[in-house]
Amino acid sequence: MERGLLWLPLLAMFFWLAWQGSKEYQKVEAYRAWAEQFERAKYDIYAVLGQKGNNITWGKPTPKGPIKLETFSLVDVEKIQLVVDGKAVETEVPPEKGRTIELEFIFSDPANSVHVPFTEITLAAEWGKYLQGALQSLQSEQSQ
Repeated sequence: MERGLLWLPLLAMFFWLAWQGSKEYQKVEAYRAWAEQFERAKYDIYAVLGQKGNNITWGKPTPKGPIKLETFSLVDVEKIQLVVDGKAVETEVPPEKGRTIELEFIFSDPANSVHVPFTEITLAAEWGKYLQGALQSLQSEQSQ
């Protein structure tokens, strides 16, 4: 009986881990269906992000699909910067470590800036470089 009581917490832990894995799988499958409508998309545990043309859509992943979706246009963005631990850093030479990683989209009204969270600095830096390039080409088209 004593041995059974020792194994009971391990059994409970196993079922909890299996349940968590099932939830994460459902999130990924819901993201996969959602991402089909975009030209470029990313998924991590903090946020989903999709780009279609000049529109950027982001939200929070759940097993039933992304929620709290927000969409904005790159036309309205003035600047994109990588923010690690509350400080803007260079996308070309990002730091190796950081606790909070975000891409910040700054509009003409800074109070309306959008912060999209990321889990990895390298992934955020790659998205930052790509979107900065798209923003620069959009701005050069508008100035002509």
